[in-house]
Amino acid sequence: MKNLLNIKYLFVAAVTMCVMIACGGKDGDNLSTDLVTNPKSASETSNKQAAIKFDKEEHDFGTLLQGEVVSYSFHFTNTGNTPLIISDVGSSCGCTVGDYPREPIAPGKTGDIKVTYNSSGHHGFQSRFLTVMSNTNPAKTTLRIKGTVQTPDQY
Repeated sequence: MKNLLNIKYLFVAAVTMCVMIACGGKDGDNLSTDLVTNPKSASETSNKQAAIKFDKEEHDFGTLLQGEVVSYSFHFTNTGNTPLIISDVGSSCGCTVGDYPREPIAPGKTGDIKVTYNSSGHHGFQSRFLTVMSNTNPAKTTLRIKGTVQTPDQY
């Protein structure tokens, strides 16, 4: 029984020595617990984020003639500190299509999301939404277009 106990102590000592040797070295090589013990430093190291800022998030086309196809470009800036990646632009209706840049937008740079609305078959007040998905927080931004579609006899 004593031999088994001695073997356990030797094993623990050997593992401890291995850990000490593996974790030793230059000061820069040591693991830091700073992120756990100092939440401020954790937020400082994780604040790398893209941010999208639109000049405006809603556009009113005003009065349209039924069948008219109109477009508008929503201008934006990456106000974050990492490249902005737009992964998708979805719409609330097949009559509305969004076109967006596929390449990353560097911090401080600008871009446009072009929306095209086809008023065929619609009449009266119309409101459509575009959902922009990107690597921002929050990941989803909603853009809105609206207008009043009139038939030829109303125009």
